[in-house]
Amino acid sequence: MKLKPKAPATGYVDGAWWPRSRDLSTELPVLLAVLAVRLGPILRVSYNLPNWDAAPRRLDIGGRQVRLGGFRAQHPHTVDVIGPNSSRLTLLVLPPATDRVAAHQTLMTASRRDNVDGIDRLLTPAATTEPRRSTSQLPDESVERWETDGGAGHGEPDKKAR
Repeated sequence: MKLKPKAPATGYVDGAWWPRSRDLSTELPVLLAVLAVRLGPILRVSYNLPNWDAAPRRLDIGGRQVRLGGFRAQHPHTVDVIGPNSSRLTLLVLPPATDRVAAHQTLMTASRRDNVDGIDRLLTPAATTEPRRSTSQLPDESVERWETDGGAGHGEPDKKAR
């Protein structure tokens, strides 16, 4: 797991996680122990229901009950980890069978402070090797087209608006 530095949120994910299996009961305890350092006590985890093995509705993590919620509408490659006061981290989830080199590159790309790539872009191999230009580096007509098409407000939902 790799997180963006603690700072105002940018992009669609706050970091990336590469679990070894699709078993949340096995994978979550270590992940949540690490994330509790940033978020405080973890209250809930939401995940894409079809993308994981059957999981209990609650999981005991260090003597605390964490509610697990599986949703079909959640992006299949994310988990949301919710702490007190609605603090939240959205993590890109790499498939367990991902190649080591590709996984490392994706973890590093997703955790860059200024990364604003969408989930699908982060999961494409080119996204991990080619730096993406910010809108300030694009020609004026590209920025205008981006803004006309909705800019950051279209495509994937803005994390802050949730």
